[in-house]
Amino acid sequence: MARTTDSDLAPHALRVLVTVADTCGFSAAAEALGMTQSAVSHSVRGSERKIGAVLFERGRSGARPTPAGEKAVAYARRILRLLDLLAAEARGAARSDAVEGPLRIAAFRSAALHLLPPVLQRLRARHPGIEPRVRIVREVGPGTAGEVADGRADIAVATLSGSVPLAPGLVASGLFEEPYALVHAAGHGAPRTLPLVDWAENCGSYTRDWWAAQDWIPAATVEAEDDGAVLSFVSAGHGMAIMPALSLVGAPNSVAVTDLGPRRPTRQVGYVTTSELAGSATVRALVRELRGAGVAPNETSPATTPWPGAASGARWSEVTTL
Repeated sequence: MARTTDSDLAPHALRVLVTVADTCGFSAAAEALGMTQSAVSHSVRGSERKIGAVLFERGRSGARPTPAGEKAVAYARRILRLLDLLAAEARGAARSDAVEGPLRIAAFRSAALHLLPPVLQRLRARHPGIEPRVRIVREVGPGTAGEVADGRADIAVATLSGSVPLAPGLVASGLFEEPYALVHAAGHGAPRTLPLVDWAENCGSYTRDWWAAQDWIPAATVEAEDDGAVLSFVSAGHGMAIMPALSLVGAPNSVAVTDLGPRRPTRQVGYVTTSELAGSATVRALVRELRGAGVAPNETSPATTPWPGAASGARWSEVTTL
């Protein structure tokens, strides 16, 4: 039988690392774990000695992970999640492959609003034992995939082929191509003359190249935090925007959508998970529902590319073509 070595970290030591990082301090971690502060400090020092690196910067304001600590905590979260899955999947196997347990999902705003609700409804109907937990994350920088890499989510609905490469240990697969369109106040005769309302988001290289080649797009006069705020500014007549289809589901009648033509930009929406979790029953069950979220052939966006939002009641209030 294999024996542990001095370099092995026990699950309890991993939980201490995660809790210190989450609570930003040794005292707060001790309270959350029902331990003394000295016991937490001793555990962290033991982990640092075994790993051979300082994991936390200590100071009057608390404890903050070092770069080594961020990496260690991310792996600790993922290992602890696998230990949880070990028990859940073993129980499921003992009950004729019943699928049960929590499923942590990260999604960007428009996917959480318009793609996930019907998907999760079908998932719950087929697998009542699954407990979906959705975390909405801005799709900038590491974005939703970063939540998976950090061990905070089991699977992410993400934009793929973006400027941030996929972290080691993650796997991704595409679901659909989402077209962009020009959005402006309804009734405006020359939307390209309007100032730009923009917001930061991850997008693929094709979309960035397309954007760079458009000399008619002005510098942004408004930079919003999310696509909902962009729609609000556009609806009020403060400018035009170039937005992906999911963000336009249920757009108000005061907003018009203009197709950008056959060479319009698109972004690929897909899912990201870890190589270990990709085979878990809960993740596989969600992936099946995500892949089943297609649309009927006659329910398409203005550019005739099928996308899930069209099947869930997207309203293109005034569709024209440039």
